Amino acid sequence: MQTTLEQITHEALGLPRNQQVRLAHYLLALDDAGADPDVEKAWEEEIGARMKAFREGRVKTVPWEQVQAELKETLRQCK
Repeated sequence: MQTTLEQITHEALGLPRNQQVRLAHYLLALDDAGADPDVEKAWEEEIGARMKAFREGRVKTVPWEQVQAELKETLRQCK
């Protein structure tokens, strides 16, 4: 039986948070070889701006539990 993306995603959501983060870093690193330096610089600037806005309280945050619940519901609807 072939594993689907939805099955893998569902399993990944069941992992402890630290393992989810490690998996995300691993998957993102797969494409690093083809990264454009200008794009990377733009992303670094965007990340810095977003972190600054967060620290200054200018962004609305969403609890992780809510994000998880919404993702699980989205995956449930995909089946």
